[in-house]
This record gives sequence, structure tokens and C-alpha cells, in this order.
Amino acid sequence: MRRPAAIIALHWATALVGVAVIALILAHEQAESKALRAWLLDGHRAFGAIVIALTLARIAYRVRHHPLAESAAASFAHRALIGLVHLSLYGLLLAVPMLGLALTSARGQAVSLFGVGTLPALIARDVDLGDTLADVHEWAAWSLLAVVGVHVAAALWHHFVRRDAVLLAMLPGRASVRAGAPDMVRTNTSLSSESNLA
Repeated sequence: MRRPAAIIALHWATALVGVAVIALILAHEQAESKALRAWLLDGHRAFGAIVIALTLARIAYRVRHHPLAESAAASFAHRALIGLVHLSLYGLLLAVPMLGLALTSARGQAVSLFGVGTLPALIARDVDLGDTLADVHEWAAWSLLAVVGVHVAAALWHHFVRRDAVLLAMLPGRASVRAGAPDMVRTNTSLSSESNLA
């Protein structure tokens, strides 16, 4: 059972943009040229804004279409754990870049969207607040990476240990369940719930 195409597209778009965000800030930390560091930081901020847009689109799609109803057969504890992970994931996907935009405003800087335009300041300039927001932003970013790690580990566990179709349901393209592998064909009771991987 494959997930809706929009859910799959938004899921992997968020993942790719997230990788770009991380790569840019890591490169920024290693760069020596002031001009290059500024360019990398601008890119980090712009892609962070895209993460916000993609996350809002994912939430709006799920609220409107309810495509991933949880299985009634799944245990309450299982559904509660999955719900907690995904609530944390969506919350942090919004909070981390919003904190980044806020600390940029607090430092009196603008967020350029790839040179096309700039985002309005979220808060007034306040250097001390900016320093505090930088610490919170970093802490939230590490928390997001931890939740993503749990998310990925769960998907791999389903695929290699449970041998159900949870991971396959979220792969892009025309991926399908392997023929002749009954363990992968059966719809596990957690398929609907855990494939909230979107």
C-alpha cells in the first residue's frame, strides 16, 4: 500500500532540503573566506525558510485529506509512541528554522531568499536576545537530528526486522513489494500508523 504521491514528494523534498541546510552550516563553520562564509550562511537561512514552507504544506495536506489514519488494530502504546515521534518531528521542523530566522532578526540581519527577495524581520534587533536564541536554536537542531534518527531507525527496523511494507510505502518512484516475499506482502498492523513517515 503506497502513500499518496503528494505525501511522498513532500517527505523527500523536506529530507533533501534538510540535508542542504546541514551541509551549508557545516561548510560555513569550516570556511575561511568571509565572503564565502556569508554566502553559505545566507543559503542555510534560505533553505531553512523552505523547510518551514514544506512542513506547513505537509501539515495542511494531512489535515485536509487525512490520508494516514492509524490502524485500529495497533496497540494504544504503539500509536501513542508514533504520535509522539511525529508531533516532535513536525514541531521541531517548524521551531528550528523559526528560531534561526528570529536570531537573524535579533542580530539586525536580513534573510535573503537566494537574492530574489528578503523576509521581513520577525523581531526587533537585540544582541543579547540573539545570543540566547542562537543557543536555543542549536539545542533544538540537535534535538531534531535525534528525532530524525529515531524516525529513520524505526523505518529500517520495519524493513529489515519486521519485514513489512512500511519503508517501501514511502519510497519515491514505482517501488513495489518484492514478489514471492510473503512477509513483505502482508500488511502489518503498524503499516498505517508507522507509515506516518511523511
